[in-house]
Amino acid sequence: MPLSPPRTILISGASRGIGRAIAERLLADGHRLSLGVRNTAALDGTPLDPADAGVDQQGRPRVLLHPYNAEDPAAAETWVAASVSHFGAIDSLIHSAGVFSRVPLLFENGQEQEIQQLWDVNVMGPWWLTRAAWPQLAAHGSGRIVVLVSMSGKRSKGRLAGYTASKFALMGLCQTMRNEGWEQGIRLTAICPSWVNTEMAAAVNAMPKEAMSQPSDIASLTAQLLELPNSCVPFELAVSCNLEV
Repeated sequence: MPLSPPRTILISGASRGIGRAIAERLLADGHRLSLGVRNTAALDGTPLDPADAGVDQQGRPRVLLHPYNAEDPAAAETWVAASVSHFGAIDSLIHSAGVFSRVPLLFENGQEQEIQQLWDVNVMGPWWLTRAAWPQLAAHGSGRIVVLVSMSGKRSKGRLAGYTASKFALMGLCQTMRNEGWEQGIRLTAICPSWVNTEMAAAVNAMPKEAMSQPSDIASLTAQLLELPNSCVPFELAVSCNLEV
């Protein structure tokens, strides 16, 4: 269980992979969660089903599921407003939603839409959602933002031009968010994993899946970040399952 008071946390991309592992860990730690997902029915009958997640001290369900599409700017405002209405306030934001693409530098005609989706989901999605949640985070005094970036936001390996460009842009956005929120007590951490054993890495054969970072490991790191005081929150966590040179 957490040492600090429970937080009220928005998590995007919580229906699978790293986002779901984070949500399940934070729920087990006693936090209140608002989960933005494309299909809320995907979590029916799981530990994140509001019907099974229990209630907080005010008798409100500890989990709120809300439709959210990172490509829709209006969805961010709607989700934040619903979360505040349900819980009274929010104080933390975890960006897990993201898309992967192998679009290369010399992309084919017709792949422009795939590049645009990378920008809309990986960059503008976190931007719109952070903007919508900002007044709540600032009012708390110890607001928290955790962003799942990628090692691809720190260096380029191989030929993933579109994905890498979007993640570099996201890392730059993270730095500016940190600067903007510092005086208001908002602390941001960019988590930059290499390969994590999720659907995104299903086609990777260069290493066995058990040698990759596991979603539960990223979830543990995230849980620890939420326990740290304003004076001790790292901006960046580089998490590599292989040697980076």
